[in-house]
This record gives sequence, C-alpha cells and structure tokens, in this order.
Amino acid sequence: MGEEPTDLFRSLTVLSLEQAMALPFLTMRLAQEGMRVIRVEAPPRGDPNRWVGASVLPLPDGGGGEQGMGSYFLPNNLGKQAITLNLATAGGQAVLRRMIRELPVDVFATNLRPRSYRKLGIDEASLRSLRPELIWLGITGFGPDHDEAAYDPILQARAGFMDLTGEPGGDPMVFGLPMADLGAAEHAYGQVMRALAVRTATGRGERIDISMYQSAVSWLATPVMLAKSFGETVTRRGNTHPFFAPVSVYPTQDGHVYLAVGNDRQWEALTQMRGFQELARSEYAVNAGRIERVLELNLELAALTRQWSAPALIAECGAAGVPVSRVYSVREVCQDTLLDGQFIRARDERSGVEICLPPPPVVPDYLRKQGMTMDFPPRLGEHNAQVYGGLGLDLAALEQEGTI
Repeated sequence: MGEEPTDLFRSLTVLSLEQAMALPFLTMRLAQEGMRVIRVEAPPRGDPNRWVGASVLPLPDGGGGEQGMGSYFLPNNLGKQAITLNLATAGGQAVLRRMIRELPVDVFATNLRPRSYRKLGIDEASLRSLRPELIWLGITGFGPDHDEAAYDPILQARAGFMDLTGEPGGDPMVFGLPMADLGAAEHAYGQVMRALAVRTATGRGERIDISMYQSAVSWLATPVMLAKSFGETVTRRGNTHPFFAPVSVYPTQDGHVYLAVGNDRQWEALTQMRGFQELARSEYAVNAGRIERVLELNLELAALTRQWSAPALIAECGAAGVPVSRVYSVREVCQDTLLDGQFIRARDERSGVEICLPPPPVVPDYLRKQGMTMDFPPRLGEHNAQVYGGLGLDLAALEQEGTI
C-alpha cells in the first residue's frame, strides 16, 4: 500500500516570503493540507498586516492588547511557523540559500514586487539552481514584467469588477470581500497542486507566476464575451440579474429575502402560491417578457412579499420549489446549522484566546484528522530557534549580525 495523501503533504515544506492577504491566504490553505509552512518576515516589524486591526490578545498584566498580532493578521495565518530574516544583507541571503537546500524546501513563494527578486536573491533562477526540483511561485499585481503596486480594490477597479457592482446609474462599488486577493490565492493553490503532480511524474520543479489582474479578469467570461464579441454593454444592475427575472432582493415584514426565478416553470409555481396569483399574466409568462418589464415586475412583487414574514414566505417558496433565501448577516451565518462541527479552531495558549475560521470548500483529510484545529497564528520570529537551530545555526550570532 502507498502513502496516504495526508502523509505525502506532511512531508512537504513551503517557505513563503509573504505579506498582505493573497499569499498568506494561499499558504494557509496549504497548511490545511498538512504542509509545513514557514513564513519569512523582515525584522524588526515583519508583515505590516501584523499591526492592522484591533489588539485582541490581552497581555498577562492586563495592560491592554498584545502588539504585532492585530485582528486583521490572524485569520490568514493559522497553522504556520514564523521566522525573521533580513534578506537585504549578504548573511540573510546565505541563510536563505541554506534553508532551500537543507530543510529542504519544496515550494518557495513570494508576493513581493518583481523588482525585489534579484536584489534579495529570491529570483527563480538563483533558487532553482540550488534545488532543481523546487517549485517557485510569484504572485504579482500585473505579472512579473510589471512592477506596479496593486491592492485588491485597485485590481477590482482595473479588472472591471466595480463597473459590474452597484446600482444602475450609481457610483461603481467595490465588492464586499477582497475577491482579487482571494481569487488569486485560490488560482495559485490549483497551480501549486498541479506543479506538485508534474514534479511527482517528472522529478522537475516549475515556475508559477500568478498575475492578480489576469486572475480577476479570468472570471469575467460572460461580460468579456458579450463586450468583445458582440459589442454589448454589461454594467451595474444592483441586485437584479441581466438575463433572468425576477431575481432580486425583496422586503418582508421582518427583513429581506433574495428570490431567484431561474426558469418559466419556477415562475408558474410562484404565481400559484397564495397571494401571488395576480402575477399570472400573459406578459410575464416567459422570461423575455419579465426581463422587458423588470422594473414594473419587481415593484409588484415587492408589494406582495412585504405582506409576509420572512420565515412564512421562505416556507411557501420552498413548498413551491422557488429558490429563495433570507439575507443573512455574518453573525447569523456563524450560527448556520449547515456549518455545525465545520469551523476551524485555533487556541492561543499564552492568552487563552480561541479564534474560529470557516472551513475550506473541501475539508482536507489532514484537517479532519486534526479535529478541525490548527496552530494559532505565530508571533514574529516565534520559530527562529526551531528553524535555525535545526540547521545548526547560532542564533545569537545571527542576531548580532542583523541577519534575523
């Protein structure tokens, strides 16, 4: 019998020169598969995200919250080790080369701007000359040949996301989540897994370049096709759908629901529901007619849904086979019974604080075997002794030299 997949992943080491969100989210996904992830941060302050958000970890003396472990940093860094390393020095680059060879490192990842690659000694050619089977990953805003700075909302604006989000005639709006960051991370996850499969078959490592811009644009299949192939304009439509009606948010006596009629059979079922029979008119019988009169239809439908409580309307729609959901708050999502037993938990032994995260789309076997628990996000340089000591390096000397 061969090794279990979880055992295969647990033998892999990821060395990640990471900051912000896109790459940390990816490496946390790899940690959830059982890989050893070591995040590399520049002393003395490390990842700027460490200092963003509330200081939620209480100090033992009760004197406020711990610095460098901000609430914005925590969710994307479970299950990792953290070391400090000054790659602006020759000594730091020598230590990096030693780690690549001797840990040994299977995946090296960075989301620094491309102009930093050679200066810091992290370019693909240099690192893969040390270990040809290394998988090298770079996440950049616009590809390795472009050095523009890129934050998620900048990419949402550049990739057309904001042109598709908001009310008709209103201002463009950024999406409620950093989708350019998260999308690039998920695309990188797939490419890393592909590269590992190729390496298993051939013994060769690969270079992976993820452009966050190209990652974001790749999701625009329908809008791009309509615009480029047929000259159609696809733009903001608020909560409605460009091709189906009625599809929107509707009021009830105690909150909002999102109702989505995806075909004429579902529409007919809706018009047979109690109180909705007046909508069974010929001009609404087919989707094209409903789209043509969508504003009028939505006003009529809203007048009817407003007469119901959300639970009663959802029960009625469910019995009729009409897709609907109450609009949940994030707090309510946290109580959803579909997620019972699925949340990832990490407890900080120093402060006693426990944090919870949602599960990945498919829960890895490793994570299930761990009881859906992961190590708490690491402090800056928390694993210097473990990593550098394991290589036989003198920590005191490295500190004195300014290497760590």
